[in-house]
Amino acid sequence: MLSDRVIFIDGEAIILDKPAGLPVDAPRDGSLSLENHLSTLTFGFQRWPLPVHRLDRDTSGCLLLARNPKAHKRFAQAFEQGRVEKLYLAVIEGVTAEAEGLIDLPLFKISSREEGWRMTVDPRGKAARTHWSRVAEKDGRTLIAFRPETGRTHQIRAHALHGLGAPIVGDFIYGSRAQTGMLLHSYRLSIPRDGKPPVEAVAPLPERFVQAGFTYGEG
Repeated sequence: MLSDRVIFIDGEAIILDKPAGLPVDAPRDGSLSLENHLSTLTFGFQRWPLPVHRLDRDTSGCLLLARNPKAHKRFAQAFEQGRVEKLYLAVIEGVTAEAEGLIDLPLFKISSREEGWRMTVDPRGKAARTHWSRVAEKDGRTLIAFRPETGRTHQIRAHALHGLGAPIVGDFIYGSRAQTGMLLHSYRLSIPRDGKPPVEAVAPLPERFVQAGFTYGEG
């Protein structure tokens, strides 16, 4: 039950630890999505909460839901204005030469009948900036902390490949499939509010990262 995965709740917001494999939007194949669970996340309210942003189907972790339309508008503006703090953790197929850096590469959507759609680096694309730092290395793979400034589609996935030169483990669009699934997780989310404490939560690193040999603590 998704109600067991709520890691923050008050009168305006819910932060959900979304499991990998659950799409936020209803997919074309008719499989279940977050929409099918919203009625179980009302917690006494008549309105269903609505997602403020998106996580890819195979990305797990912090997902913000607004519990009323006014809150949804304010939270959406915070995302659009770049005032939301986001920390993602991912394992890439390779070892970085540097310990940290900034990936500043515009992303453009391309599509083909053979490969479907994906994001690529192109000056015609939208500006995309991601700060990153190396956390740990094991067996030729690296755990990276990503802090995106912008929120473009597939930003971290495309920046890992084109900015760091290595895809995220299990990313079948930009790399290859893995038994672990895709090792990309929205670890921490913090949204500021005027006159109130921020809406914020941490979603612990999933078991699939541990099975790959990686743990994390901000200490």
